[in-house]
Amino acid sequence: MEQTGPIVSAGAIILLRMFDIAYAIDLPKIEALAAARARSTSRIRLSTTPSKAMTFDVPPLALALDPLVLRIDGTDTRADVTVRIYDFGAISFVLNMTVANLPWVEFAERVNAVARDLAPDTASGIWDSMLAEVRTSLAPALLRPATSALHEDYLIGLVYGFDNESDTPSLLASIDLVPLLSGEQRPLSDGARQDLLRQRFSYYTDDLVVLTWDRAFIYEPRGDSDVIDVLEVANIQLLEMRYYDELLDDELPRMYSLVETARRRGLILAPRRFANLARRFYTLVAEVTELTERVDNALQVTEDVYLARIYASALELFRVKTVSAAVDRKLAIIRDTYTALYDEASSRRSELLEILIVLLIVAEIVLALVRP
Repeated sequence: MEQTGPIVSAGAIILLRMFDIAYAIDLPKIEALAAARARSTSRIRLSTTPSKAMTFDVPPLALALDPLVLRIDGTDTRADVTVRIYDFGAISFVLNMTVANLPWVEFAERVNAVARDLAPDTASGIWDSMLAEVRTSLAPALLRPATSALHEDYLIGLVYGFDNESDTPSLLASIDLVPLLSGEQRPLSDGARQDLLRQRFSYYTDDLVVLTWDRAFIYEPRGDSDVIDVLEVANIQLLEMRYYDELLDDELPRMYSLVETARRRGLILAPRRFANLARRFYTLVAEVTELTERVDNALQVTEDVYLARIYASALELFRVKTVSAAVDRKLAIIRDTYTALYDEASSRRSELLEILIVLLIVAEIVLALVRP
């Protein structure tokens, strides 16, 4: 096969897969468990961005797992595995496969092979095994474990250096990013190519970040990992918002059914039933609101720096704000229902009290008439 383009002298293919496994996770307890088992852990922090500009609210915990040997495009490939654990109940598996001295075309093909051979439907056993292992080892630190099958994936082609170092414009002229970013073998139209390369960022003259919905290309000669960390957080936020969106989707029909059942209860039982439902919905709203606030604040941005712009673009590209708005609308419906139930419970209690007062008055009149 004829090779074109520069040679990737050093790089990596990084696959992120994220899951929600609990309502919350006690990170200090995991650190204590890991220390007791002589396993290394570390807190993730942005290495080159000033903390006053962008920082983690609660830094996630990184736990190294045993490396894997994966069959990628017919070749055994070593993958270093790390799981990153977030206090609001999400985890992210990071598979890092190093590459060296690959022509650009082969590098793009290797990225596509990783996407194909490690897809959920073709490598489900690998992911199920890792997820079960992590669930078991973290069990003492999980608060209200979840069994949702919901997950998010993100694939990153990372290059640390080419054989001929050049500035970003020269690099873009010498490589075709479209096959790597799209996963397509057939040529794309000019409009599709422009749209695919629209989210493009550079800070120095020799670095480059290009984002798409499910993939990214990063050229970073200095080995900085902050962009990867930010993209992971944006995907984690999307995962959590999708999780709570589906949770509320399931809860709303159940809520309507419970309200209808409560309305069919007799006058005496109805107030208590309405009050119990109101407390249940209030608890649900409070819990989801608390968790979504923690998710929203997972990465705190105070200044408009380069990394913050990548983060904002990733949130927009992944439609995190859209899903978050849907969660807010459903929470508003439940809040309105809670208020209506509370008002109806109060009304039913008042109605019951009025009936009791009338009955007491009637009883007094009857007693007065029949008294000797």
